[in-house]
Amino acid sequence: MADQLWTGGLDPQIDYMFPTRPTDPEMRESASIWLFEENGRFGFPRIGIEAQGAVWDTHRFDCNFAFEDGRVLRESVRAPTRAPIGPDGKPSVLGAGGLAFRCIEPFRRWMVSYDGAAYDGTVEEQIRSEFAVYADGDRSKGLAGRARPPVSFEVELEMVTPAWVADYREDKLAGMSEKERVDAGLMGFGWRIEHLFRGQGVLKLDGETREFKALGSRIHRQSVRPMGEFRGHCWQSAVFPDGRAFGYIAYPPRADGSTYNEGYVYQDGKMYPARATKIPFLRDIMPSGDDVSLELESELGVTRIEGATTLATFHMGNPGTNSLNNQQSGVRYTWDGQTTYGMIERSSPAELTKIIL
Repeated sequence: MADQLWTGGLDPQIDYMFPTRPTDPEMRESASIWLFEENGRFGFPRIGIEAQGAVWDTHRFDCNFAFEDGRVLRESVRAPTRAPIGPDGKPSVLGAGGLAFRCIEPFRRWMVSYDGAAYDGTVEEQIRSEFAVYADGDRSKGLAGRARPPVSFEVELEMVTPAWVADYREDKLAGMSEKERVDAGLMGFGWRIEHLFRGQGVLKLDGETREFKALGSRIHRQSVRPMGEFRGHCWQSAVFPDGRAFGYIAYPPRADGSTYNEGYVYQDGKMYPARATKIPFLRDIMPSGDDVSLELESELGVTRIEGATTLATFHMGNPGTNSLNNQQSGVRYTWDGQTTYGMIERSSPAELTKIIL
């Protein structure tokens, strides 16, 4: 596939990191992955770094580890920034403390590694607001005396779909209405790329070393994100055994019906722009088994994909999403008889959600 199609029209070099602190104190660079062991035994429902110009010497990182028995490990801290220049002499590294993302080949191959520790708990404790870990502010709860075992992993990712691009740099905003600009800002004034990948790696935990094969999503962005009007969202994606894939992000509609709702269906080597017509916004908060089936409308017609949550984590009253309840989770998806594991992230005001334990 031609590079221009694979990169969504962006310059391949854009997938490297900022070599120095950005001049805008609100500018962020973020890299994250949602990774799931191919048989659904465990997952990393978001491992990510948020680097912001105003506090460039210490990047925030978040690690979620989830297991099929409901065990959850979580770490969220600010840590000293790692040098961006990699072994290739290019700004290929975004790192903080024990976590590092490295671009091996732009838009094609990345490496992610972590060597540190994480607080040990369960998804049920998170739902009951008995286990919360946030890097910024006094928002941690239930950590006194809690185990914090060492955990490390290294995984190499190979992208298997073209980049899905949100390009809201200044020259792309002309002609937008004020509501459209607000929603673009929630995605980020700048650029964002998302790939689906397959990978191989090693996880070390509890004195055990596990080699694994995995699949999931990788996101890289450089943008300013004014989040004051964030009202919730639903974001899903997955790649299937035959190479078909999908992804979308939607915000709850305003009273007049306007909203952000964009996605794609990837089939037979082609990206088809799509819009979600059935969206499982967060309403029931449960450890697993929530129905998150979806429908996407595109040139192909209506694509129906069944889904049930698994490998879930929750962040009740998440300060990073305007104190909304937030789920970051795996999903077992089924599409035309094929099954796979993929991601869901969604957030809603507490008054719209119900806890089911």
